[in-house]
Amino acid sequence: MRISALLLLAFSSVSVAKTASIASPNGNITISLSDELSTPSYSINFKNKTVIDNSALGFAFKQQAPFSEGFKITNTQQQSVNSQWQQPWGERTTVTDHHNEIAVTFSKADPHGGTYTVRVRAFNNGVGFRYEVPAQAGFENIAITKELTEFAIAGADNATAWWIPARGWNRYEYVYNTTPLQDAALVHTPFTFKNQDGVHLSIHEAALVDYAGMVLNQRRPGVFQADLTPWSDGIAVKKHGAFNTPWRTIQIAEKAVDLINSDIILNLNEPNKLGDVSWVKPGKYVGIWWGMHINTHTWGSGEKHGATTEHTKYYMDFAAEYGFDGVLVEGWNTGWDGDWFFNGDVFSFTQAYDDFDIDALAKYGKQHGVQLIGHHETSGNVTNYRNQMADAFALYEKSNVSQVKTGYVADGGNIKRIDQQGIARHEWHDSQFMVNEYLYNVTLAAKHKISINTHEPIKDTGLRRTYPNWITREGARGQEFNAWGTPPNPPEHIAMLAFTRMLAGPMDFTPGIFDLSFNGLGAETNRPQTTLAKQLALYVVLYSPIQMAADLPKNYLAKPDAFQFIQDVPTDWQQSIALDGEVGDFIVFARKERKRDKYTGNDWYLGAVTDEHARTIEVKLDFLEPGKQFEAHIYQDGKHAEWKNKPYDLNIEKRLVTANDKLTLKLATSGGTAIRFKAI
Repeated sequence: MRISALLLLAFSSVSVAKTASIASPNGNITISLSDELSTPSYSINFKNKTVIDNSALGFAFKQQAPFSEGFKITNTQQQSVNSQWQQPWGERTTVTDHHNEIAVTFSKADPHGGTYTVRVRAFNNGVGFRYEVPAQAGFENIAITKELTEFAIAGADNATAWWIPARGWNRYEYVYNTTPLQDAALVHTPFTFKNQDGVHLSIHEAALVDYAGMVLNQRRPGVFQADLTPWSDGIAVKKHGAFNTPWRTIQIAEKAVDLINSDIILNLNEPNKLGDVSWVKPGKYVGIWWGMHINTHTWGSGEKHGATTEHTKYYMDFAAEYGFDGVLVEGWNTGWDGDWFFNGDVFSFTQAYDDFDIDALAKYGKQHGVQLIGHHETSGNVTNYRNQMADAFALYEKSNVSQVKTGYVADGGNIKRIDQQGIARHEWHDSQFMVNEYLYNVTLAAKHKISINTHEPIKDTGLRRTYPNWITREGARGQEFNAWGTPPNPPEHIAMLAFTRMLAGPMDFTPGIFDLSFNGLGAETNRPQTTLAKQLALYVVLYSPIQMAADLPKNYLAKPDAFQFIQDVPTDWQQSIALDGEVGDFIVFARKERKRDKYTGNDWYLGAVTDEHARTIEVKLDFLEPGKQFEAHIYQDGKHAEWKNKPYDLNIEKRLVTANDKLTLKLATSGGTAIRFKAI
């Protein structure tokens, strides 16, 4: 559903212009495009101070002359949009799209020079721009070797950056660095930093379709270039005829939490293309997963095989009794024996091991109101998967499976594809080839009414708006690193993800580990470096429309009072607000449940987490509806809690509150607080 109010402000056609500018609706942000330098450029001001200095625009091609020197502004168009649209699921039900837009056309007098348009949208909390290249003589078939887009950071000398390296073997699964901005050499987006004036910015992209993923390359101090991840033959992007690039996005905020309270990425994506998506269901699941990571079970066959019919029925019984929608089963299909990590050729996506009866389990799950959640691990051999994908989805559809977790485990540039000549080529996870491969998987799944949870994915760029069955994805260092990561995720990890990776969209982090000492306690052990209260808070802080209760059922049954919060907390929200926080230090979130299934739409939830430092945070409850009473169910770190040796110290209490009240949250080292505000 889209409610639109479109006002055309101006339309002008000019032969010569030097600078074209557009301001955000509130006037705080101004972006200017210019042809005064040798190459077309742009700059951005925030509250009358420059945050992005003059930065180059354009392309270089393998055959055609570059879109760079000699281009002049030949046309501008402006408009303003103030509209609202509805999400079928998400952080909030209604999204407001309020921006001013300018489309600036650059052309070169040379008959073979070409023309292109830069379309800019200025929001109150940032800017998005993209290139639009029309069909034109001499550019019918192009190979982009380089995008010339720059991001020249004003005040870079004293800026602080939070980042992970790009084009590494481990894709996006790295611990975040906190460094001076000049030390961020080649980085993934979202790339978050704070300039010398204390302004927070984050650079990312939106609507990444049929194009290479962009990383940022700091070629000279403070100036980052768009660095497109290439094909195996070295070409960045291959295009035929007219095309649009993804949007380059720059979120801008005085406070760190204002980066989070932004819908720029979603608003720059196209509306839903799938039609009726009522079959896409948010929810919670359990799974035969964590046991593999802590070595109580195996993916491969044998006496410790996790994916057996009997074991799956046990998980289904647990899910049915405690209100979970599904059971994820990994390791059910043949191919897991031996060195599967490096041999994705051997996977079958339709042939089960002898001890796993998918037909019987589909029937059993239907009787108990619990679905199987499917799993497809490719080990990076995408041709093997592509060849079986249609049959695999048909099998799952027949088996009442409506969600599938896919996996693309492979070193960063080692995705294996076999071309029509039988030649093996190796591609990056975020190359144009793989961008298209991931989207093919999602759109084919939609034909079978299946939602996709992608692991080892391409980064999120808001395509969940256009394809709502792309329900979540990984794309960061998840919970499994706490089992064997050496080192595991540090205490600051969640407070870092909230302001970096999570700006892109939902993450399947797999929270809720209750046995925090499976390898022993202490600081040097592979284990979650959190308190129990922090594990509960993750369900509110780290958004995903499907959330896993990741631990073994026996560990939840051993702590039923704490487990109650996981049973209560929803995964679909009417509203979400980041209340307070600083990058890598702490974050406080409030979310209101959406009316769906057993949820009334009246309750609020709060999650707060901190890094290695204990801290006290005062939270105003003015997000609650005025004039109403709520019963606050509070799960917080106990008096003696600290993550290293006393992570289980948990205090649970209830009290009546209203919107006029304040709560004082005392967070232990790597601790947290989780609260349900139950409407009375």
